[in-house]
Amino acid sequence: MGGVNRRILTLIVALVPVLVLGVVGSVVTVPFVALGPGPTFDTLGEVEGKQVVDVTGAPLDPTTGQLNMTTVSVRDGLNLFEAFGFWASGDHGLVPRAEVYPPGVSREEIDKSNQQDFKDSESDAEVAALHHLKLPTVVLVRSLGEDGPAKEVLQVGDELISVDGIPITAPKDVVDIVATKAPGDTVTVVYRRGDAEQTTPITLGTRPDDSAKAYLGITPGEGGRPPLRVEFNLADIGGPSAGLMFSLALIDKLSPGELNGGRFVAGTGTIDQEGKVGPIGGIQYKMIAARQAGAETFLVPADNCNEARQRAPEGLRLVKVDTLDSAITGLADIDAGREPVSCG
Repeated sequence: MGGVNRRILTLIVALVPVLVLGVVGSVVTVPFVALGPGPTFDTLGEVEGKQVVDVTGAPLDPTTGQLNMTTVSVRDGLNLFEAFGFWASGDHGLVPRAEVYPPGVSREEIDKSNQQDFKDSESDAEVAALHHLKLPTVVLVRSLGEDGPAKEVLQVGDELISVDGIPITAPKDVVDIVATKAPGDTVTVVYRRGDAEQTTPITLGTRPDDSAKAYLGITPGEGGRPPLRVEFNLADIGGPSAGLMFSLALIDKLSPGELNGGRFVAGTGTIDQEGKVGPIGGIQYKMIAARQAGAETFLVPADNCNEARQRAPEGLRLVKVDTLDSAITGLADIDAGREPVSCG
């Protein structure tokens, strides 16, 4: 009996570290997040019954194929076993949590900033596409401050014609005019909503960040001249990296022919209103997502080319782009059977 008891005791002693490791590994979180391939969205297609890039007020040209924007997934709150699993998977990577969620900044603040970046990228993508197509633009109300003086009068999408008798030809005009005023001053705003031109006085408030400066409470921006209206219908996507693909989708819908030649093209890249394409993060995961979705061509911002070339999945052709025009040229080369400018 004594020998049996000793064997049981030995077995228990041996199992205790295993049990402790199992508990620790499944309960204790690690200070890392896992980055990996996220969902892709066809900017020529629909999501939840709505066009991703919805264009009204202008004749549209039929499109085929796909122009997919790509995303990176972020998985937080990992335990030790989960972190090891993602690390071993080959298509995910671990980075310190502080790189994604800086200390002292709340998740709410980060999400709000990402959402604003995304909204800005939509506006910039629209303007870049319209400039490329040489279509006229006007100054529109892009957003309204929650407690701004203009909130009860103006609406998102209103065309701004003049403020205090001064014609509005660029978004900066609104900022410059308000900067000459003091809180409590009244300005006369002439705007167009639909087919009706309207005039209304608005008493300026105080800027939340500077009590000495006047505040109208709007964000003006360029946009298509009514009746042309562009709406982007992707929710819960943050950051500015969809800009290039949004611009391409809008151009494809408003111009003859097919930019992608009917093929499955994916890509990424920020864009400014002049059509310059900027770099993004997580290029390796976006390429994996694109290839898994079926893409054979991937548009890569020029500044991401070196990393993309080293990490490209097999069967994915990389096209180097630094402007909206170069992206369109690269796709035209493919359609014509020519070799586009690549990252290699």
